[in-house]
Amino acid sequence: MALNKYKLGDLIENSNTKNVELIFDLNTVRGISTQKQFIETNADMAGVPLNNYKIVRPHYFSYVPDTSRRGEKISLGFNVSTNTYLVSSISTVFKVKSENVLLPYYLYIYFNRPEFDRYARFNSWGSAREVFSWEDLCDIDIELPDLATQQKYVDIYLAMVKNEKAYEKGLSDLKLVCDGYIEDLRRKHLCEDIGKYIAQKNARNTDKSIDCVVGLSTKKEFREAQTRVNREELGNYKIVAPNEFVFVPTTDTWKVLAFALNNFCKKVVVSPIYEVFAVKTNVIVPEYLSMWLSRTEFDRYARYNSWGSARENFTFEDMCEVKIPIPDIEEQKAIADIYKVYLKRKEINEKLKAQIKDLCPILIKGSLEEGR
Repeated sequence: MALNKYKLGDLIENSNTKNVELIFDLNTVRGISTQKQFIETNADMAGVPLNNYKIVRPHYFSYVPDTSRRGEKISLGFNVSTNTYLVSSISTVFKVKSENVLLPYYLYIYFNRPEFDRYARFNSWGSAREVFSWEDLCDIDIELPDLATQQKYVDIYLAMVKNEKAYEKGLSDLKLVCDGYIEDLRRKHLCEDIGKYIAQKNARNTDKSIDCVVGLSTKKEFREAQTRVNREELGNYKIVAPNEFVFVPTTDTWKVLAFALNNFCKKVVVSPIYEVFAVKTNVIVPEYLSMWLSRTEFDRYARYNSWGSARENFTFEDMCEVKIPIPDIEEQKAIADIYKVYLKRKEINEKLKAQIKDLCPILIKGSLEEGR
């Protein structure tokens, strides 16, 4: 066997079909992530006409040409579902036209490698913003083994994805248990304002003894701080001790409340604009409150109760007015223990996804070596 060399442009074709007849509705609109997936859109779609949105059919690809502000990665997705999606008109949509030479899933594995992200960034051009154009994509030189070898490595990839999805299904079932338990508590107990059970914290890192600075994500967890944070100037940053909460008062950026419970065994510091608070642990179990604040219903509540002109804020005073059922401590601990298991399995599932992504360069390398 021998590898065959191609220009990628000879194997793919652009698709510019738009939703002009409005066949597809708002429920089909998707965003595209740097994790190479289609995601629920974060854009405010109120009043946005969909006739100019591009159609992404099953086994079609789409990517965002602008690579300037995406953490050295390119946003790209492959529609592995049986549904048709809509994406913004600024996105590029394409498909594999020569499936007798290149398998779509094999190309997706190829795109999932960090090598491709580096290539796309290096070959992005522009002044106000840098763009990896359709012509740049088509100009890629690609070496391919025969179809049988491609299929072999695609099968390995799909087997791992199938295992991860099975694990994720069990994760969803566990989440349903938690949500069902919460709904049952709402029926059995009166809801109380949490204000009398929480206390605002404002401890500052004045001696700069804590250098573990973190940000917050809409996934209700800490994330790595942005690169523009000056780690030499953390004196005014707020300290978050173990079992303390922190949230971002501004809600109009992501349309949900970004918050996290510090379940580390150490103190961390966060931006001084964030709100930090603690609960009276003899009344409320921190994990129980965290579970409550993680619900999509609470995100809607926080957005509805955010106020402001230039920016909409959900303040600490607003948080104090949140009402939740407060059963006895033992009952809270029981559901909190289930929730901890859910979070642990969720963490494992994220690691599985990362491992699958890390496997992509190995699969491509293995297929090329076998094809030689």
